[in-house]
Amino acid sequence: MAGAGPAFETLECMARPAGAPETGPDPAGGAAGPDGRHASGRPRLWSELLLVLVCYGVYEAVRNLVPPDPALAVHHAYELLHLEYLTHLDVEYRLNRLFMAHQPLAVAGDYFYATMHFAMTIGVLVWLYIQRPELYRSRRTLLFATTVLGLAGFWLYPLAPPRMLPGFTDTVASFGTWGVYASAPAASSVSNQYAAMPSMHVSWALWCAVVIIGVARRPAVKALAALYPALTTVAIMGTGNHYLLDAVAGAGALACGYALGLGLGAARAVLPGRSAAGRAAARRQSAAP
Repeated sequence: MAGAGPAFETLECMARPAGAPETGPDPAGGAAGPDGRHASGRPRLWSELLLVLVCYGVYEAVRNLVPPDPALAVHHAYELLHLEYLTHLDVEYRLNRLFMAHQPLAVAGDYFYATMHFAMTIGVLVWLYIQRPELYRSRRTLLFATTVLGLAGFWLYPLAPPRMLPGFTDTVASFGTWGVYASAPAASSVSNQYAAMPSMHVSWALWCAVVIIGVARRPAVKALAALYPALTTVAIMGTGNHYLLDAVAGAGALACGYALGLGLGAARAVLPGRSAAGRAAARRQSAAP
């Protein structure tokens, strides 16, 4: 992502406690600041695990606190389908029929939808933490910012997925595969089924792709990373879980998270004491006798 440096640096500052120095002695040995970050940029493992778990728990809690309104969610679904019909973007039904006509494709799509959303995102986070610690904090914070914007969408626009509408088929229920919704025979619903706009599957898949493409050297790795959000988009529609516009909104959430970083970076540059020069001057003043 060209010009990503300023935005990612700003997002990193968002994650740092206010007023905390950027470097300092590490009492355990090695360079680390009082905020627990080593010179490489890697936060302490235990605190990072706690932060990620707490943030994910809050995400699920807030997502499931969205008041259920099936009538409004279905109304929004038909509004969305009508808009897609007018703009010739209504591809969900054909993809859903394609999956239903080929059981291996549907089963693979169900498991892809239920597992890759978490496995790939966690895998990229762990890889960044171990291999690229200097990038980890800002990229992780971008993921968090994108997810918060997604939560806002869930509250503002509850949406019934296609599988709840006449004519569409729930592939999990049809083929007896595993899922996270009430329609799955082997699992009870653990997530708000009307939290579909934007698609966090697509947001997180695009985040993975952006991170990998930004650091990978091999063209084949970059190509596979770019393919991942495309496969995710096909899977979410083929299994009857999302509309194409959900995917578009998911991409928009990631873009807005990035834009938020740019905007905050511009604001920090003009606020007294928030620029790098201002912080350096403040440190010199505090060190003066």
